[in-house]
Amino acid sequence: MTSPFYKVGFLLFLAAFVSAIPLIAEENVVDIFKKSSEADLQTARRLFAELEKYEGPTTVETVLVPLNKLLMLIDKGENLAHLYLVVHPNAEIRRLGAEYEQEFARLETKINLSRSIFEAVSGIDTINLDAETKRFIYILMQDFRRAGVNRSSEVRNQIEKLQEELVTTGQDFARNIREDVRYIELDSAGELEGLPEDFINSHQPAENGKIRVTTDYPDYIPFMKYAKSDERRFELYQKNRSRGYPQNQEVLQRLLEKRYEFAQLLDYKNYAEYITEDKMVKNPQVAEDFINKVVNVASDRAEQDYQVLLKRLQKEDPNATEVGIWQNTYLSEIIKNETFDFDSKELRQYFQYENVKNGILNLTSQMFGVSYKKVDEPVWHSSVDVYEMWDDEKLLGRFYLDMHPRENKYKHAMLTEVRTGVRGIQVPEAALVCNFPGGDGSTGLMEHQQVKTFFHEFGHLLHYIFGGHQPWIKISGISTEWDFVETPSILLEEWVWDAAILKKFAVNASGEPIPDNLIEKMNAARTFGLGLNVLQQMYYSAISLNFYNRAPHSFDLLEMVKSLQHEITPFEYVDGTFMHLAFGHLDGYSAIYYTYKWSEVIAKDMFSLFQQEGLLNEKLAQKYRKTVLEPGGSKEANKLIIDFLGRDFSFEAFANWLNN
Repeated sequence: MTSPFYKVGFLLFLAAFVSAIPLIAEENVVDIFKKSSEADLQTARRLFAELEKYEGPTTVETVLVPLNKLLMLIDKGENLAHLYLVVHPNAEIRRLGAEYEQEFARLETKINLSRSIFEAVSGIDTINLDAETKRFIYILMQDFRRAGVNRSSEVRNQIEKLQEELVTTGQDFARNIREDVRYIELDSAGELEGLPEDFINSHQPAENGKIRVTTDYPDYIPFMKYAKSDERRFELYQKNRSRGYPQNQEVLQRLLEKRYEFAQLLDYKNYAEYITEDKMVKNPQVAEDFINKVVNVASDRAEQDYQVLLKRLQKEDPNATEVGIWQNTYLSEIIKNETFDFDSKELRQYFQYENVKNGILNLTSQMFGVSYKKVDEPVWHSSVDVYEMWDDEKLLGRFYLDMHPRENKYKHAMLTEVRTGVRGIQVPEAALVCNFPGGDGSTGLMEHQQVKTFFHEFGHLLHYIFGGHQPWIKISGISTEWDFVETPSILLEEWVWDAAILKKFAVNASGEPIPDNLIEKMNAARTFGLGLNVLQQMYYSAISLNFYNRAPHSFDLLEMVKSLQHEITPFEYVDGTFMHLAFGHLDGYSAIYYTYKWSEVIAKDMFSLFQQEGLLNEKLAQKYRKTVLEPGGSKEANKLIIDFLGRDFSFEAFANWLNN
């Protein structure tokens, strides 16, 4: 029997979810966004008030269904606000995005701290419920407890205030990174020596005769890799590693202190203990042990890599006694050229952005039995493409590709959720936000590393859409444990090294496919620098964990960064740089940057099955889709792994790959 409350809630919900993204390509974009967000916010507040006052029977229909609708409204409002905050070209919409992100987050905090809703969920009889609903209730109860719902009203008020402050502080931290684009100015085209021709052609002197090279990815990555001028590479490295300074010094300190205070209120020793509790590792000690284990496994390989770099540097500078970190990628490129006869500049001609995009779509269409349809919809910028994913006649989801850099846009690469899918009600929507070449009328030639990044982010997208068809929002989409979240994205990276895959889309301007011998050289050269790259990732992981596993006033942030770099990597810290102030993951990931490498260990183990059965084995790809991607968060990550591998995951495949 459907309750009157549910009928009202559903009608309000239906009105709010006709379209996830308001039509914002018209002249009155600000008014449209504001009215849409305000309407969703008011509806959500009304549903929240009705749920809090409800005193009838506590059942799935009377409690979980309306709560699910409320959480869907908050999900839509908060996600859309965040998307516009980080990508929209209109400054007023970015300001409103920050404002509405705060408002929806505030309401979400109120839900998690609501004793009446907590008690209503607690009162539901779970004996005869299906597995998905039991999982939904388990996640809800876990979130209530971890939010502090069982604390005194005084403590709950403190928590609510802290949560609001953390949202705004995180926004400040991200904005200071996003808006801080730095640059160097070259005196002549001669200082571009070593760069690819398309890069040189796109960097003409300005009116003052200077050539500007920025810290944005399409400039920074090729310049650090190819520019022969060591002085200029050092200068650009300093600029890049100083973004966020000095404005983020106070902001980051405040972020750490507020999170520590929050953890203390909930009786955790520190924020790392709080944030790891619901992850696969369960506590910060396991995360620390994992970091140390990977460092130990990688150290010998990294030392060998470093000595090769130093020996090569001494050919140019006989007095050199150490390699600077800004010299790493440049020297690595030379060594790969001399040792493996491999010049990665040769690859660029085969990785034109549009071809890479189409290659990913065709590949995943074949593997997973889906099709893509490009659609014409109003979007926030003319360079954004919109696609739908279909499984025969069933619409699985919609996604937006915002792939090229522009002013005031997020500077790295990520999947950002737009609307989490819920079975029978709404399909998932997400955006890939990247900073690849192209979108400006140029050919958009990509580095192979950027192609790898594209595959990585598309792996997230597949997970989000395939997993976005669960009946409850808390277990739909990418809602698994965070240290498993990166596994599908890292796994898909493996396909960018395979000759059969690459030859399907990697063609030059004349239509000639990438040669087999170039792919062979690329894969041979792939092995060099592997140990150093792993240590660099573990250095970031250690910063992340050590910033949060102690009281923030007990250490100096910069000294910690210096100490960890010296302890973990062979590269010395460069004075005058402040990498932690532009390390955006310190907000979103907080203490758990280790999850990238933890997920990679799992991904390497899963990939071993594809190595045995074939990268284009559609039967295995379908099994992967059904057992890993589609369940979303309806099962624990360990169970997903066992469903696919038939066993627990092992460290062995990762160790073999690292020391092959």
